[in-house]
Amino acid sequence: MNIGVPTEIKSQEARVGLTPDSVRVLVDNGHKVIIQDKAGLGTGFDNSDYQNSGADIAYTPEDVYTNSDMIVKVKEPLSSELSLIQENQIVFTYFHLSTSSKLTAGLINSKSICIAYETVTNDRGQLPLLIPMSEVAGRM
Repeated sequence: MNIGVPTEIKSQEARVGLTPDSVRVLVDNGHKVIIQDKAGLGTGFDNSDYQNSGADIAYTPEDVYTNSDMIVKVKEPLSSELSLIQENQIVFTYFHLSTSSKLTAGLINSKSICIAYETVTNDRGQLPLLIPMSEVAGRM
């Protein structure tokens, strides 16, 4: 599977969807990972960190979306990204759909496969991807 990681463009969002270590695990398991140029800078990872882990660097968001079966993001797609999402493409991110009917409609119209981090459950019915975010928010 080709897995793409675009640069986050939401205001004040510096995180990145995959770390170089997670890229290495995916590549070692036969996947191709495409990281957008400088996507990891806000978290201290540069292009060479990703290339050393086996990722390819793409220089535009269009290149990431066009060449990926799955998109891994941190935050919900913004309006400018909705047109890049392709039919049957998997989009894995925090969506927070209850806050945006426009985003919800755009994703439905894209006919993509959307997996929201905030809905992923483990064997015990817990929300392992949402719990740490809630704990951080609670401390703040």
